[in-house]
Amino acid sequence: MKKIILTGDRPTGKLHVGHYVGSLKRRVELQNSGEYDDVFIMIADAQALTDNADNPEKVRQNIIEVALDYLSCGLDPEKATMFIQSQVPELTELSFYYMNLVTVSRLQRNPTVKSEIQMRNFEASIPVGFFTYPISQASDITAFKATTVPVGEDQLPMIEQTREIVHKFNTVYGETLVEPQVLLPDNKACLRLPGIDGKAKMSKSLNNCIYLSDSPEDVRKKVMSMFTDPNHLRVEDPGQVEGNPVFIYLDAFCKDEHFERYLPEYENLDALKAHYTRGGLGDVKVKKFLNKVLQEELEPIRQRRKQWEQDIPAVYKILEEGSKKAEAVAARTLAEVKRAMKINYFEDRELIEAQAKKYREGQSHA
Repeated sequence: MKKIILTGDRPTGKLHVGHYVGSLKRRVELQNSGEYDDVFIMIADAQALTDNADNPEKVRQNIIEVALDYLSCGLDPEKATMFIQSQVPELTELSFYYMNLVTVSRLQRNPTVKSEIQMRNFEASIPVGFFTYPISQASDITAFKATTVPVGEDQLPMIEQTREIVHKFNTVYGETLVEPQVLLPDNKACLRLPGIDGKAKMSKSLNNCIYLSDSPEDVRKKVMSMFTDPNHLRVEDPGQVEGNPVFIYLDAFCKDEHFERYLPEYENLDALKAHYTRGGLGDVKVKKFLNKVLQEELEPIRQRRKQWEQDIPAVYKILEEGSKKAEAVAARTLAEVKRAMKINYFEDRELIEAQAKKYREGQSHA
């Protein structure tokens, strides 16, 4: 069996460092590993419209922002197929068929759906498209027969629902779809990077993100304003590193060599944490170190983005060609699904001949 990756993002804004450590950086590594036969990266505009139906221009404008973030992070159109979800109509048809395999009560129990509904205040009036988001995601994954889906921890319930749909389809109609496996970030700190305000989730809607495209000065300002231990009021006070966003970011980004370059009085992050915990280390010093670490990580991304920004038509061409390739692959899967469901009427010669014979024989007996 081929090894295939499917992953993507909703184009509701520029991508941030949470996306980067949680998924983007890993995608580039997987793309370059040579272990996978195909890598599909989807800009999920149709899913973004499920809660932005009244603001399509927002989604439209952010297609290019997400594409630029992809390319600036190192995703290579020669190695990965980047495409726009809405340009692959087969995905919508697959979703329609899968809806018959999922109950309303099962969707209501999906923890990711429940938390997203609560976050968007949809409790009283949930758009149907948003409510059926897990089914749409199952369509995206199975259309490309993805064996591996790199996701953050918050998406685990969604992938589990995809696996349920695959199992139900194969049980009812015969072995057709591929059951995907989840690939989580290696670094536990990358599973969910908190917002700079200390909230559990970095979110565009909460305005607590550090964006990949932020200028060096914007990054510096955001880092220096980050929430830390609220009880660490004076330098000499003992500090808490557990749950402290500044240290969570350091867990996600810093390496021992960063200390050699920027903070040589400490051997590694453990030594820095120990000093902070016993007291005598101020937040400003730690934040300045984090700023240097982030600037080093983000500078190559900024430079690549500047280069791609000089040729926007080429970026759209990459997306157009990728969408055509993705549609061809999805069309083959859809044909297999329709064959399994016995709704491939016009290509089923046995059906046509059997029906013709039945009516010929019926007439001869009349």
